[in-house]
Amino acid sequence: MPGSNCTQATEFSLMGFTEDPATQATLFLMFLLTYLVTILGNLGMITLIRASPLLHSPMYYFLGNLAFVNLCTSTIITPRILVGVLSEKKGMAYAGCTAQVFTSGLFLVTECFLLAVMAYDRYVAICHPLLYPLVMSPERCSRLVAGSYLLGLANAVGQTIGMSSLLFCSSSTIDLFFCDISLLISLSTSDTTLSLVILRTASLLSVPSLLVVLVSYVAIISTILSISSAEGKCKAFSTCAAHLTTVSTFYGALIFMYLIPRSDTSRGGDKWAAVLYTVVTPMLNPFIYSLRNQEVKKAWRR
Repeated sequence: MPGSNCTQATEFSLMGFTEDPATQATLFLMFLLTYLVTILGNLGMITLIRASPLLHSPMYYFLGNLAFVNLCTSTIITPRILVGVLSEKKGMAYAGCTAQVFTSGLFLVTECFLLAVMAYDRYVAICHPLLYPLVMSPERCSRLVAGSYLLGLANAVGQTIGMSSLLFCSSSTIDLFFCDISLLISLSTSDTTLSLVILRTASLLSVPSLLVVLVSYVAIISTILSISSAEGKCKAFSTCAAHLTTVSTFYGALIFMYLIPRSDTSRGGDKWAAVLYTVVTPMLNPFIYSLRNQEVKKAWRR
């Protein structure tokens, strides 16, 4: 429980990356460029998928939703980084922090399940191509995407409820560039049992999605290796190479950030792991899915 000298916080102080002015200017330009590229890339991908008849298939339907989630994730996080880099005042109001916990929790888990759905889509396309139109019907695709958003919403509501049960001293400082629920729990001066239960439940939510990805790719790789021609193997692998790259980057950063146990003194890499899945991955995804995809290239040319 808070002590007598502890006043309930009305805002939090977010620690940036550095106090050096020259480095801050460099970081500002880097994050600004990254954000602009993210906006243009993901909006371009969404527009292209909607406008081009070549891309009206389940894979691109899922990719369009992934681009939307990436766009939202970047918009939640990156503008706050830009303000924090240049502003002397690093504070964020309690209400703003709560909103960021809700939205980041929503889109983080939604992206986990969208990536799992996309892995399942590739599994059906490569391992059971004759059944693909039946299994990945428009109705089923819509339900899979809606389920991903609902699971993300359930996680967001749970994390927000967990945060509302926490008390913080007025001097609370978050050693990150956005409000992360795991760090907020460690800063709280009240009983954190409920918040920890919700956080661990949210962590468990990502396990089924990761298992779907792993099982799907074990089956995909087994099927690809059984193809006799080298050309057939390359063609099959090229259809899932982009998704595998995205999954590796996204889940690798999440595992480092949330699942690897370490002491408070060894969390120096957390900021850059968070940058990887909140800033870099949303920027790279449109290019990962465009550069080696012949259908997307044809759609761009048209």
